[in-house]
Amino acid sequence: MTSHEPMTGRDRDAVAAAAARLQAAQDGRTPCAPVRDLLGTSDLALAYAVQRRLAEHRLAAGARVVGRKIGLTSPAVQRQLGVDQPDFGMLFADMDVSALPEVPAERLLQPKAEAEVAFVLGADLDHEISGVDDVRAAVAYAVAALEIVDSRIADWDITITDTIADNGSSALYVLGDRRLTLEEFEPVEVVMRLYADGELVSEGDGAACLGDPLRALAWLARTAREFGEPLRAGQVVLSGALGPMVPVAPGSVVRAELSRLGSVTAVFSK
Repeated sequence: MTSHEPMTGRDRDAVAAAAARLQAAQDGRTPCAPVRDLLGTSDLALAYAVQRRLAEHRLAAGARVVGRKIGLTSPAVQRQLGVDQPDFGMLFADMDVSALPEVPAERLLQPKAEAEVAFVLGADLDHEISGVDDVRAAVAYAVAALEIVDSRIADWDITITDTIADNGSSALYVLGDRRLTLEEFEPVEVVMRLYADGELVSEGDGAACLGDPLRALAWLARTAREFGEPLRAGQVVLSGALGPMVPVAPGSVVRAELSRLGSVTAVFSK
């Protein structure tokens, strides 16, 4: 099944059942079994259909889409899940906890943190995209970001269809204060160090994100347009981890340093 093929009755039943399982896990604060028993492990379009169904549930409850997150930008993680491409999830306004004094740990099930470059768009990306040069001009500025990823699936026992259905295993994010344009720095040259409670726990660089965070953005722009929901001016794009993600616990203080983009800190509530 592709994103353009109509779903069969069996597909619709599988999407409804997978969405209900993930929603129950979120509502009940209890991780659930994987959904690959319903979706299989290779039908990405079916998994995105689950993601869209869950997004529609949030939108109906008053949520607002503010951007996208890109996942699986690391070749090592792609190999681990048996895929050769990234995935994406939706960012909603209530996922941005940058202005809060603490990250609300009670909203999380089994969180992990990763550091990345976030792009804020100054123009729509609704045209044909062939490469990095086609997206560069659309970026208003970039900031350092911490993505707090989470999984509604117990023990992070995920395949590609599990994580796509679960909105790219997304949860919350924190944006840094320093804004740089692409005339002021090159995302691929960023060096990242991630500290948890003062200890260096992860490091990497811009090349770890699909070779260049702008390549990840170009992939997303193409893919979002193919799905009929192109990226728009003002939206935030979390472009993908620059190093391994690390588990976090209530009370932890996580800080990432991203070269000229500066630092970004998340203090988790106890």
